[in-house]
Amino acid sequence: MEDDKIIELFFNRYESAIVELSAKYGTISMNTAYNILGNHEDAEECVNDSYLGVWNAVPPKTPNPLLAFLLKIVRNISINRCIYNSRQKRNNQYYECIDELDYCIASNETIESQLEAEELTKSIEEFLDNLNKTNRLIFIRRYWYVDSYKTIAELTGLRENAVRMRLSRIRLELKKYLQGKGVGI
Repeated sequence: MEDDKIIELFFNRYESAIVELSAKYGTISMNTAYNILGNHEDAEECVNDSYLGVWNAVPPKTPNPLLAFLLKIVRNISINRCIYNSRQKRNNQYYECIDELDYCIASNETIESQLEAEELTKSIEEFLDNLNKTNRLIFIRRYWYVDSYKTIAELTGLRENAVRMRLSRIRLELKKYLQGKGVGI
């Protein structure tokens, strides 16, 4: 079913909207949640909570694109669950990804103002726009979807070590780019 039809089901408050959303995007939602949490039961619960989140947000919002809207909710709920589950433990893949980016972005856990956060987001988006398609895919798959190096290697046809090296170089480029713009460093 097309996204606009699914959104129409949400606007009409038909419960089949959740069934259709799950049928179309359930696998990618589960993969995203599982990559962050590393636990199938928690991932499934977060995905179900995300469907409720979409139900509560649509209407009044009309998400475009629907997948990005859903995955943002999945990701946020999964990150919150991950933080809850591992307050003292920092040994899962999500924290590993965050640690890799730590030295590129401001060391403060919270950004002082919304303006600074928007400026940082805009700068990272500009940086990503300047990457070639493969490097952008590698970066997004690692730091948005929290995919493993192995999964990214399989997606791109590169060796795992090549993916690690590219990510290392991309992070260095990002750090230099942000320093040059005076953002988040």
